Amino acid sequence: MKLKVTPEDFVVRELARLPLREKGPYRLYLLEKKGWNTIDLLLQLARAHGLPYRLFAYGGLKDRHAHTFQYVTVKHPANLTTADKNFSFQSIGYMDRPMGPDLLEGNEFAITIRALSAEEVSRITRRVDEVRGFGYPNYYDDQRFGSMDRQMGFMAERLLKKHYNGSLQIYLTGIYPEEKKEAKERKRFFREHWGDWATCLSRAKTTMESRIFSLLAEKPKAYIEALQMIPREELSLLFSAYQSFLFNELLRRILQDLGLDLAAVPGVAGPYLFYRRLERKELACLKSLALPLAASRMEFPDARTEQLFAAILEERGIKRSSFNLRKVRQAFFKSTPRNAIVFPGDFRLEPAEPDDLYPGRQKIRLFFKLPRGSYGTMLIKRLTMP
Repeated sequence: MKLKVTPEDFVVRELARLPLREKGPYRLYLLEKKGWNTIDLLLQLARAHGLPYRLFAYGGLKDRHAHTFQYVTVKHPANLTTADKNFSFQSIGYMDRPMGPDLLEGNEFAITIRALSAEEVSRITRRVDEVRGFGYPNYYDDQRFGSMDRQMGFMAERLLKKHYNGSLQIYLTGIYPEEKKEAKERKRFFREHWGDWATCLSRAKTTMESRIFSLLAEKPKAYIEALQMIPREELSLLFSAYQSFLFNELLRRILQDLGLDLAAVPGVAGPYLFYRRLERKELACLKSLALPLAASRMEFPDARTEQLFAAILEERGIKRSSFNLRKVRQAFFKSTPRNAIVFPGDFRLEPAEPDDLYPGRQKIRLFFKLPRGSYGTMLIKRLTMP
């Protein structure tokens, strides 16, 4: 099986309620892109037009290895419409408020799975019917965990434990798979020379690296002050990654606690456990179950779920009160509910046909809609699991 061979193999369109106006302080744009992640492209647009990045707002992040369509607002009167080889940024109206996740209803997907054998096509076809009937676990997928350091873990977890030095080290030296070779080498250098702030400063390239290493060269233990320099939007993403990890862990344990027959698919931050079928009672339980994202104040659906979550925190050496940060306050942990399982809407499968890129193999196309925050790639994992 092969996924995302070309950007057109994975097409995602945002579905949103847009309160459009004839005029307003926020210009609304449709951003169409390939080969870019959302933040990097908006940062480039902000620099190109001499605008601060904080004027740009969006509802969700979109994968760079896909052909995506999403809505962005800019709090600026000028028309920033831009077209390039791999993206277009088209003004389509105005709003009285910025774009945000609350305006999103979900995403519409058109996905091509390639290089399939006849047996794989048959298996996927059978599993489409299973997913229609029983849904699948609403995990956050691997792309949510790009900021997790394979050796040191999550920056946010270190911060919650008040390991400020380690938290800062992950922030400045964590290597992301998609980074350029030069950035990876520079971060390895920082990790090898961690604590020798003058040497680290000599290799600093980004504004943030220069600011933080300059501070530490003058005040070698000023870890908290350095962490306070991290922009709110960036810190919020790091917090969200850890909340997503804890959500996945809680969902895994709930499925195990129900005694379900589960199959595991490897993931960068733990295995994804999938059921194939559910009894009527199990389906009713999971269909109505919403789990809270981690924060100091959380509302659990029942005592057993709260017990399972408490056990996770205890194992990781964290208390609920730890999420109420007092030293680094530019971002915070907010608890919102997320459905435990998800059912794709308008789910259909086109008949298999010969794969034009892989002779002798077949391809199939899937079409479906998901609520905001749910991952199309997780549905593919469910359909293609062992």
